[in-house]
Amino acid sequence: MERDSNEDFLTFAEEEDARGPGDFPVEREPWKLIIVDDAQEIHHLTRMVLSDFEFDGRRLEFISAYSEEEAVRVLGEHPDAALILLDVVMEQDDSGLKLVKYIREDLKYRNVRIILRTGQPGQAPERIVISNYDINDYKEKTELTAQKLFTTVMAALRSYRDIMVIEHNKIGLEKIIHSSAALFEPQSMKTFATGVLTQLTAILNLHKNALHCKSFAVTKGKEQIYVLAATGDYSYGDSEHVQDVVPSLVLKRIQDTFREKTSVFFDDHFCCYFQSKTGNENVIYFEGAKQLNEWNRYLIEIYCSNVSVAFENLYLNEELELTQKEIIFTLGEIAETRSQETGYHVKRVAEYSKLLALGNGMSEEEAELVRLASSMHDVGKVAMPDAILNKPGKLTPEEFETIKLHSTYGYAMLNHSTRRIIQAAAIIAHQHHEKYNGTGYPNRLAGEEIHIYGRITAIADVFDALGSDRVYKKAWPLEDILAFFRQERGEHFDPKLVDVFFANLDEILRVRERYTDPVLEAGKV
Repeated sequence: MERDSNEDFLTFAEEEDARGPGDFPVEREPWKLIIVDDAQEIHHLTRMVLSDFEFDGRRLEFISAYSEEEAVRVLGEHPDAALILLDVVMEQDDSGLKLVKYIREDLKYRNVRIILRTGQPGQAPERIVISNYDINDYKEKTELTAQKLFTTVMAALRSYRDIMVIEHNKIGLEKIIHSSAALFEPQSMKTFATGVLTQLTAILNLHKNALHCKSFAVTKGKEQIYVLAATGDYSYGDSEHVQDVVPSLVLKRIQDTFREKTSVFFDDHFCCYFQSKTGNENVIYFEGAKQLNEWNRYLIEIYCSNVSVAFENLYLNEELELTQKEIIFTLGEIAETRSQETGYHVKRVAEYSKLLALGNGMSEEEAELVRLASSMHDVGKVAMPDAILNKPGKLTPEEFETIKLHSTYGYAMLNHSTRRIIQAAAIIAHQHHEKYNGTGYPNRLAGEEIHIYGRITAIADVFDALGSDRVYKKAWPLEDILAFFRQERGEHFDPKLVDVFFANLDEILRVRERYTDPVLEAGKV
């Protein structure tokens, strides 16, 4: 198609440039501006007029496309573009209009601002285009003076910035809502903290780089600072230790804030300090705070103060959960201590059980439940006579019938609780001596009549018992234990779980090595 080349050129009236140079060097990421036009001169003039443009401490990055096809490629490579200056007539009369539909409907880019520019307004009447296409402005090239182009771009970027603030607020709020609905899930505190960082960076239009650090005393007079949440460049570190994530200057600022125990604002960053009622210390570090006024600083401190209440609840919940786990393991260890066995048996059975649960397809959450609950498999032993528990020789038939009661006693101790973990422990205490072929005790259950928790713990308990010294026997060699498990596949043990056991044997043996029983002095237990 032939076109008058003069219609493609921007003409600029002579004007004084009222804009002066920036007050400070720009270090923040630039706004991406995509120029789509088939006239080389349009690109040149646009770049020249906007070469010193700056908004909100950020300059422009110019990206050019000279055809509809090239524009499609460029748009796919730059989904974070803020503004598109788009010609209507290129290869075809409606190339620009087709691109608008592609951007909004196919790419789903709702936030980018689109300014339609045309040298042939008759090809695309303004009223029709504005009504039928999702564009943000319509300009004839002949009306765009340098100042008007500057004003148009400024207004569009201001709109884009405000939209992105709302979008980031929405993302942060969704994280916080999700966290509040899942306070008991692992990492919920980290999710909540990440939401807080996202909210603040968006509300105050700060740099994306931010950290939430927590401090714990690791030795007397010395503390270790951990990263609870991070955004931007700091979110890519694998380490939880702040010194492995941030530059030395940032580390010093954070350390100083913990030491001084007060919020501090600098020219281009700030550290907000707050402490929970239980003594947990927190510092939130943000970059890009150059334009914060006193009111913004006050809002930040109020916001952090309010957030600290939510963190206090999370810390208390975490402490409660840890206490519950500790009590559960302690109960299991008490039972083993009565039979002169070390608490390492409890730890090993718990870890074996979790490995088997995961290998059987259970979720991480349920496998952790099995790990904790299995530690109380022998809690009923607290009701057994010492003479029977610690008898060095073979038990009489009557004594064996007595010892079998520990599974019933354990169930009776635990089954009245409504807590999920205690209910699981009750099942395990009751059924971990049932056998897959129906010859076990106390109820001679068979196959899948035995709860999966009981079948898992049966394998973990027997494997550890055979491999450990007891008052009535010496530990079996590993090869004999493995031969026994192959022999009892489908008899004593669930055949599928025996397969899982052998598939995870290397990891199981690593657990056994990690929790090796200590060597006791002669004559002591």
